[in-house]
Amino acid sequence: MSMPTASKIRVLVAKPGLDGHDRGAKVIARALRDAGMEVIYAGLRQTPEMIVNASLQEDVQVIGLSILSGAHNAIVPRVMDLLKQNKMDDVIVLVGGIIPDQDIEGLKKIGVAGIFQPGTPMDDIVEFIRQHVAPRGLSAI
Repeated sequence: MSMPTASKIRVLVAKPGLDGHDRGAKVIARALRDAGMEVIYAGLRQTPEMIVNASLQEDVQVIGLSILSGAHNAIVPRVMDLLKQNKMDDVIVLVGGIIPDQDIEGLKKIGVAGIFQPGTPMDDIVEFIRQHVAPRGLSAI
């Protein structure tokens, strides 16, 4: 007797802005893939518009933004606004990278689901996504 299979959690990982360092984003993408998620890596120098358009086209449930440049207070609000404009309220946004402690509350207030600073164990990020997103075909917990 086989169990019905639910589709995998779909995650878009992107490097917005002009920051050219993507090793961390690639490490995260691989960890999520190894955890059984379907990962779309959008690559470097993505604009908020490119990120949201790719997320819409790929029908993702999670957007992971890796930001080391310090531009998170400009880029993330634009991504959140574009998600609202496209009625993508069910997509959760995660931000990782160099995010000063004093900026975390403001990012959460505009709708960022999770913020992961350097040193966060990969398992913590995987578990966070699993707790906040049910694979399609299953009801959320």
